Amino acid sequence: MTLSVVYALVFYAAVIIFAVGVGRKIYIYAQTPAPLKIPTAPAPLTRTGVVWRILKEITIFESLFKSNKWIWIFGWLFHFGLLLVLLRHLRYFTEPVWFWVDLIQPFGKYASLAMIAGLGGLWARRFLVDRVRYISSLSDHLMLVLLLAIAISGAAMTFFVNVDIVGLKSFVMGMMYFDFQALPSSVILLIHLAMVMLLLVVFPVSKLLHAPGLFFAPTRNQVDDARKKRHTQGWSAK
Repeated sequence: MTLSVVYALVFYAAVIIFAVGVGRKIYIYAQTPAPLKIPTAPAPLTRTGVVWRILKEITIFESLFKSNKWIWIFGWLFHFGLLLVLLRHLRYFTEPVWFWVDLIQPFGKYASLAMIAGLGGLWARRFLVDRVRYISSLSDHLMLVLLLAIAISGAAMTFFVNVDIVGLKSFVMGMMYFDFQALPSSVILLIHLAMVMLLLVVFPVSKLLHAPGLFFAPTRNQVDDARKKRHTQGWSAK
């Protein structure tokens, strides 16, 4: 039970670090001025067009698709697999489980394999493409290793190692209501959870911040109306 309490407390700390860190970065992004009109062409001419452009970026990765089809395949495999895995994990946080979460369970079960395939391709690119290998840092490789380890350990628990799912849900629900329950004694589960908590801690200082950062990128969120309307910032108008 001591180990369960330790994991619960560390998980609380990791979530707080994640929330505060990401919130702080979003605040910084929102306060950073964009003194120039620099939307990437072809750019939308209306605010509705900007919303549609960003929607395509976060769903089908439009700009990546146009620039490199191979990277797009691996990137989309990873992100779509990650989305399904996260949605599938909602069964641990809800009681009763929402009906649509039940519906995606068969698909989410194999989504970890899509994550592994996507991450494997993205990591191979950092070794096989000269220009990418040149600019890749140790942190880039370590982040991919961490994500791969999380995906592989999760897939192993799904397909090879029996884990007490009922006990795990009791532990998670207990954390939500500050009623600590025993964590199932599975080595691979403990490793998986530890790596997830590590990911939460390093996320606010990693390149994974491109997720919220996309919404604040001037090249994506600006309307191409420089010929119709003067673009100024509050500080530049004084």
